[in-house]
Amino acid sequence: MHTHAHAVPELERRLGMWFYATRTAGIGGIIKQKPSDFIVREVTNREEGDTGRFTIIELKKDNWDTNSVIRELSRRLGISRNRIGFAGTKDKFAVTTQKISISGIDDDAIAHIRLKDVALRIIGRSNKPVSLGDLYGNEFEITIRGLRGSEDEILKRINAISAEISAMGGIPNFFGVQRFGVKRPITHIVGERLIRGDVKGAVMTYLSYITPGESEDVREARRLCHDGDFKECLKRMPLRYERAILNELVKRSRERALTESDYIAALNALPVNLRKLFIHAYQAYLFNLVLSKRMSLSMGTGQQQPFNTAIVGDFVCYRNEHGLADTANVERVTAEKVDAINRLIKRGRAFVTAPVFGFATELGAGLEGEIEREVLAAEGIELADFKTNIVPALSSRGTRRPIVVPVRVNCRELSDDELNPGCKRVKLSFFLPKGSYATVVLREYMKT
Repeated sequence: MHTHAHAVPELERRLGMWFYATRTAGIGGIIKQKPSDFIVREVTNREEGDTGRFTIIELKKDNWDTNSVIRELSRRLGISRNRIGFAGTKDKFAVTTQKISISGIDDDAIAHIRLKDVALRIIGRSNKPVSLGDLYGNEFEITIRGLRGSEDEILKRINAISAEISAMGGIPNFFGVQRFGVKRPITHIVGERLIRGDVKGAVMTYLSYITPGESEDVREARRLCHDGDFKECLKRMPLRYERAILNELVKRSRERALTESDYIAALNALPVNLRKLFIHAYQAYLFNLVLSKRMSLSMGTGQQQPFNTAIVGDFVCYRNEHGLADTANVERVTAEKVDAINRLIKRGRAFVTAPVFGFATELGAGLEGEIEREVLAAEGIELADFKTNIVPALSSRGTRRPIVVPVRVNCRELSDDELNPGCKRVKLSFFLPKGSYATVVLREYMKT
């Protein structure tokens, strides 16, 4: 694990991803020039039957985000969104396939729905809705375009990076940029304000923080908001969630100056899953920092501490019957057990974990514990802060997450790039367990 070779983009650094794990130079290139460059197929453990109150449907969508499709389906069918179940949200600018369940509906109703770039195929019935627990992971087939250099050079780099990943047993399991908002990566900043109990700060960050690439209307509205002119901001703001918050603030500021409880009410105008995302994003940011610090120890300090190795004081988890890391059961690594556990890690049977901090997190001991305490201290955060009394629904116990995700990348085809004359394109395919990010795999190969 060495870092000296390649500088990480500023945005990734700001989100806690300080290093690449591989030393080989990247192939460069661009992803997502068109939706079919990013193909995602969900892998679940479900077997569907032909009876039950839930209709199980394969949903294939092209350039739609999952929540928008669900909202549109519930509108067309005239049913509540709560009757539609799914296992995970999939990328918008992509072609994705996943299972959804709809309760108490007949097949004809589905057959009559026509949505542009959406295909619905009934695959069975069940008494169990599709939910997050059904998801194992996703298969990806991704086209990287705009590659320069000869086919031989490109292949040589891809193979060298794959060999490095194989030797490490996988890649660092960072939370990718999507976790923080692709267009506006500030979700974790809002979450941090909430954890500190600063609801007004959280609401104002969400409303007024301007990021590059936003339209002039939106920027102007955010500036007005920053100056405290909520009424004028509401007139100009085109974005739905911002408007929901502003409506509440404008309504409440008619009578009197705004208080903390007004800001809480304004925040509560957002759907609860979006509010929880703020907290999750801040937890993801802290996890990335812990992981980066751990990587820096395995690199810079003459302590040749290989990254994917358990040290005394770590918490490890084991592989379940599906071959995935089971973070519900973790065990502390003792001096007596460390060698045996490292043999299991080498065989892909055990995984070192790091905390996704919450109020019930048990910190590691030894070197890992030092890193965890250092990250919390630098942020000025305590574990108890994750019990948010102001908005109890947003409290989080915390979990653990493997620091390495095993991945085997297949290089499918390398050919001329019809969208970028004079360049090459390559297709890479791989499986990732749920909660791991394709972009984190791609950053090791591309290094752009």
